[in-house]
Amino acid sequence: MAIAEGKVIWMDGEVVPWGEAKVHVLTHALHYGYGVFEGIRAYDTPRGSAVFRLREHLVRLHRSARMLLMEIPFSVDELIEATRTVVAANGEPACYIRPVAFTAYGEMGLSPLSSSISVSIATWPWGAYLGDEGIAKGVRAKVSSWRRHDPNVIPPAAKVTGGYVNSALAKAEAIKAGYDEAILLSPQGYVSECTGENLFAVFDGAIVTPPIAAGALAGITRQTIMTLAADAGIPVREANLLRSDLYIADEVFLSGTAAEVVPIASVDDRPVGTGEPGPLARELQRRYYAAVHGEDPQHESWLTYVHG
Repeated sequence: MAIAEGKVIWMDGEVVPWGEAKVHVLTHALHYGYGVFEGIRAYDTPRGSAVFRLREHLVRLHRSARMLLMEIPFSVDELIEATRTVVAANGEPACYIRPVAFTAYGEMGLSPLSSSISVSIATWPWGAYLGDEGIAKGVRAKVSSWRRHDPNVIPPAAKVTGGYVNSALAKAEAIKAGYDEAILLSPQGYVSECTGENLFAVFDGAIVTPPIAAGALAGITRQTIMTLAADAGIPVREANLLRSDLYIADEVFLSGTAAEVVPIASVDDRPVGTGEPGPLARELQRRYYAAVHGEDPQHESWLTYVHG
């Protein structure tokens, strides 16, 4: 999906014009993929633009950096204020937000230890990542030939920029084969997650999601869905899943900041349930959209308002 350019980007403590937000061709992270990032959304609510679970995302950015021995030179609170600033400056009450911290220009060679760290925050309008039709009718998924990388290769618990080559390969394979999304298995053969989303399966009215140990990211939207399911009295638990479990599930759906909550209509050309979005996916979609749009007083604390 093409980026709709905004007006400004926040870079290392300064707001700069969009077209001037540049890095050198010898930037360390460009060569070695050494960086961490987040995907966040702001939504238009009755009280104005609000960023969903902003603090949790920026805490995770710092945790990812710690796993890579990176020292982010801005605190979580400073990054919260920077995010509010750039969302307000770009004037789009509903937008996607991309913070990224990476090893900067000035050092070359594999060791990241002597590199300085740059941090940027960009925002732009971005619709449904898997399309409005995917949200309404579900998407077609295939189990990828590419495995999720082993945690002793690149830690899947961290949102590492270079680690997403794994996801990009799986996504490209799925699209070229005529599918919408890919499902990756762990090195042990268990269901891990999709290319940029966590996965849930429904059996007899209960929800099962792969554990973090299967290579799934500790997704903030994942945790949100688990909380909303508990609010609704829907049993939810973590457990290993085999690809064949997805073939016989009553429902399968995915969640992520970019994708939001999307039913999966088929896996490997096998219809999931009736092949139509199921009742639990629909209910959790409804509850999720209420929460992000400021229509759920119980979870008002999940919203950080841009204008106070």
